[in-house]
Amino acid sequence: MSALAWIAVVIFVVAYVLIATEKINRVAVALGGAALMLALGATDARHAFFSEDAGIDWNVIFLLMGMMLIVGVLKRTGLFEYVAIWSAKKARGRPFPIMVLFIVVTGLVSAALDNVTTVLLVAPVTLLVCDRLAVPPVPFLIAEVLASNIGGTATLVGDPPNIIIASRSGLTFNAFLSVLAPFVLLVLVVLVLLSRIMFRRAFRYDAERVERIMALREADAIRDRRLVVISLAVLAAVLAAFGLHTVIGLEPSVVALLGGLLLLALSRLDAGEVAKEVEWPTLIFFAGLFVMVGALVATGVIDTLARQATSAVEGKLWPATLLLLWASAALSAIVDNIPYVATMSPIVADLVNAAGGTDRGQMLWWALAIGADLGGNATAVGASANVVVLGIADRAGHRISFWGFTRYGLIVTAISVALAVPYLWLRFFAFS
Repeated sequence: MSALAWIAVVIFVVAYVLIATEKINRVAVALGGAALMLALGATDARHAFFSEDAGIDWNVIFLLMGMMLIVGVLKRTGLFEYVAIWSAKKARGRPFPIMVLFIVVTGLVSAALDNVTTVLLVAPVTLLVCDRLAVPPVPFLIAEVLASNIGGTATLVGDPPNIIIASRSGLTFNAFLSVLAPFVLLVLVVLVLLSRIMFRRAFRYDAERVERIMALREADAIRDRRLVVISLAVLAAVLAAFGLHTVIGLEPSVVALLGGLLLLALSRLDAGEVAKEVEWPTLIFFAGLFVMVGALVATGVIDTLARQATSAVEGKLWPATLLLLWASAALSAIVDNIPYVATMSPIVADLVNAAGGTDRGQMLWWALAIGADLGGNATAVGASANVVVLGIADRAGHRISFWGFTRYGLIVTAISVALAVPYLWLRFFAFS
């Protein structure tokens, strides 16, 4: 690697350590790291602001902004309170069944939508339920974001890396569903079992509070019925457009932003007040992080690491699968999995072609998808959904530290990726 590449590595490592230790505000660290990368020439304006592979992912930024505007309007209708009371009553106020309900809903919805959209909708409800039951919301939020990343692995549209893999490999929506969905359902069951152990101290039962909740009427929580109807109509249209974006020719980011602005206009609410609901620090943190990771791509760091790892096992299909699975999980825990998968895809395509393009050779694509998607659960900055939930929690006064998330994420990631080893072997070797 060049001297500039090593400089980019040093800047990224120092920034990551500062984010992990939380000695300095993470937004300041991300912006400082991005500024250094630009000032020292590790990246430039063309790469940082206009490159799809090595710059700010504006699709992510504007998708988040649009959905945050929609959530900001929905908060003012009372709909989240309605859902919170309904779910608490369905579980009869028992915290663990409520967590299971949220895990299942989040995981399944994330398979159809992107995981960031899902947690933006589920997190406000979670905060309200936990407030009503007087239980700590942090374990519930962590469990949900883990479920969102797991659920997003199941389908071609569930996580952006899967879309990249599909375009490179030619794998269909049904192929993703048939291979990954059974494994994802298994991992969701494991997550439920792990949550019962990891978050056992959070399952406090307050009989008096539960009695008060059971006496509430959900309908009384709605403050503006007209705005509820308008909001749900716009949200339904946005979600439908997400699923049809390849047909209508609009990116999800454009759909979300148009939906957010349309709902803001129809709501007749003060635009400045609604705009305050947007997690601006989270968006700025993402921008800085994208520039730093983009510098690693632009200087060839990620490409060098990927090629060295794969060349070591070229021609050895099962060792290559294992290395790809675990290396993808480890790297996706540190850098954004979108540029990683974009860099790795042509290398995997070469390996699959070298294996003759057989069904067994296609296993390499599934190892890349599982490792990259589930590796995002390992750390607080490993996936977009993680960063978004940390921002929502912080704004609500329930701060989740880097290690507060990572100590659970590492456990779930290690177990879920370990489960992928026998699953891939059984699927493509034992019964192939």
